[in-house]
Amino acid sequence: MNDEQLLLFRKILNIRNYSESTISNYNNNLIQFKKWNYRESHLDKDMLFKYVEHLRAFDKSYSYIKNSIMALMLYSELVLGKKLKNDYLRGIKRKSTLPDVLSIEEVKQVLDSIENLKHKAIISLIYSCGLRISECINLKITEIDSKRMLIKIVQGKGKKDRFVQLSPKLLELLRVYYKQYKPNEHLFKGQFKDEYSAKSIQNVLKRALQKCGVTKKITVHSLRHSFATHLIEQGTDKRIVQEILGHKDIRTTQIYTHISSANISKIKNPFDSF
Repeated sequence: MNDEQLLLFRKILNIRNYSESTISNYNNNLIQFKKWNYRESHLDKDMLFKYVEHLRAFDKSYSYIKNSIMALMLYSELVLGKKLKNDYLRGIKRKSTLPDVLSIEEVKQVLDSIENLKHKAIISLIYSCGLRISECINLKITEIDSKRMLIKIVQGKGKKDRFVQLSPKLLELLRVYYKQYKPNEHLFKGQFKDEYSAKSIQNVLKRALQKCGVTKKITVHSLRHSFATHLIEQGTDKRIVQEILGHKDIRTTQIYTHISSANISKIKNPFDSF
């Protein structure tokens, strides 16, 4: 695994329309593997099993190990022309952790604390539509249908198009934003390139959370989790939430029923019977 091969891997992923964040993450996974495996140049089944054991010894998370293996398998197939079996995660238990989410009131506080119009529009869009950060960055003006009140998310995760609802309140905000900033192709233009950067969005949210005194472990992706949880709490069918979020498997959507406080609030606490 040399620098030329890593560059080729990035180019292939770019051609295949992988998001910049995925390409960057996979590239970092390969670099870590290269550091561990610097004495040997080959990549095979035995080597991957050894690497999994190495990662487990350092108590790496299930998702980290999974992403590392996915990156190495894809690299082997696309660059080396060798397909490897996907059975390296057997016996590794995935920790069941629930993501932190904001309440509706906390979301309102966060949005109210953002004074910059573009920043407010970005965070509002991500929450209101349950978008991944890459989907927000890649969104084009032509994909917003104000007549049907829909937004088309093109080639989201899983390479699948989907439609999400366009809130009238969000449309009003986006129109004000459009008149002031006059974007060309992408809805949110960056300072030095056509697309806005993921890091800039993360920093916007981080500052807003600090301003509001929110101490939960919240990321931009938490807005998507919060949106889905609030839909479930309002009684939206899980299948509809699955479609809105673009989940392939209903089990991925199922997690929001565990986060939802509505299910817990329906329970009569025996302590209150005394």
